[in-house]
Amino acid sequence: MYNFEAARKRSELLMNIRRYFIDKDYLEVSTPTLSPYLIPEPTIKAFGTRFINEFAGSRDLYLIPSPEIFMKKLLAAGSGSIFQISQCFRNSEQLGDVHNPEFTMLEYYTVGADDKDSIAITEDMIRSTALKGIAPQWLEEKPLVITMSEAMMKYAGVDMDKAENINHLRKEAKRLGLEPGEDESWDDTFNRIFLTYTEPSLPKDREVYLTEYPDKIACLAKNEKNRPVKKRWEMYISGIEIANCYDEETDKNETEKYFTEENRKMRELREGTDDIIPEIDPSFPSLNIPQSSGGAMGLDRLLAVHLGLNCIEPLLLFPLSDMLRQ
Repeated sequence: MYNFEAARKRSELLMNIRRYFIDKDYLEVSTPTLSPYLIPEPTIKAFGTRFINEFAGSRDLYLIPSPEIFMKKLLAAGSGSIFQISQCFRNSEQLGDVHNPEFTMLEYYTVGADDKDSIAITEDMIRSTALKGIAPQWLEEKPLVITMSEAMMKYAGVDMDKAENINHLRKEAKRLGLEPGEDESWDDTFNRIFLTYTEPSLPKDREVYLTEYPDKIACLAKNEKNRPVKKRWEMYISGIEIANCYDEETDKNETEKYFTEENRKMRELREGTDDIIPEIDPSFPSLNIPQSSGGAMGLDRLLAVHLGLNCIEPLLLFPLSDMLRQ
């Protein structure tokens, strides 16, 4: 049964978001959904397909997990602040609840801003684009901004300064009743604790901006000076992860190091499996990316929390889970 009322609410939300960014002088862009290259991300699995052409030959192409790879090329070319609403694709995701392999993403980059500026931008955008006639309780409450270190101590009793040491982190996991493997990586053990204890305990009656992620979890965000944390946050509403944001890495050497190490990890994890190993964009590390902060927001999830739902399936006209059952 198609939910056309939800489709109307989705249309209203997307129009409001477009109007918000255009009124703030962001340029709306449209970038490819198919790409011959991706950014190396070992934890994100891609969909692959094959381009075949009588004259140009054939090669593998990939459905983008986010438009980041192209939007940063535009930033480097002088686009100024930009935004895009696009379809994105991630393989090996769960079906139902808050996951669908194809989903709608808002990605927005603010030139001259950092991650803290993006919290204010995101708060204002969410309130300015709220659906008419709908006033969820979380929208009335003041957002909570909390560091990862504060959250891990409050909800799991883990001291992140001491947990920099892998042996201490493993002891903490065992104290909490978890069983990390002897060869398990630092970030896998950390995520085991975070996903079991900290994330489920975050307040559900307001937006929560969880800041200062450990720098051992690799990403293309800048490091805080003299501290082992990244200038990165993730935002939750009603216990659902809605958005993430970086103060974008602009140092070419750091970007090259990230590409080399994450590509190595990805290949080691996927060799001998059926998982796709995408080609990596060779030009990306040399981009002259300006000081900017980029945010990515799942719009299916945002619509769900506006409507008081904890599942996105009723909001999708053609959820993959339904199509697979046919």
